[in-house]
Amino acid sequence: MRSPFGLALIVGALLATAPSHAQTFDPSHPVCMHVYSGANGGGGEWYDCSFMSLLQCRATASGRGATCDLNPYYPVNVPQPRAQHSRRG
Repeated sequence: MRSPFGLALIVGALLATAPSHAQTFDPSHPVCMHVYSGANGGGGEWYDCSFMSLLQCRATASGRGATCDLNPYYPVNVPQPRAQHSRRG
């Protein structure tokens, strides 16, 4: 009889060696379009993160197999740099 611990260790090792995916979202734009193309004809799916608004993305996605979502990697709460004023006297 094999131990459950040994089986769990083997399964964990196999899952740890599975290929990982790189970040697919471009953090420079707040909206991404997730495009689904052909399950039978190939093509796969991808993200197009080049939109500044949901309306702009939805207009592009209209009539296609695509959805628009907010970009989870867009830096929303980044403080804006303060302007440097020089004093001349």
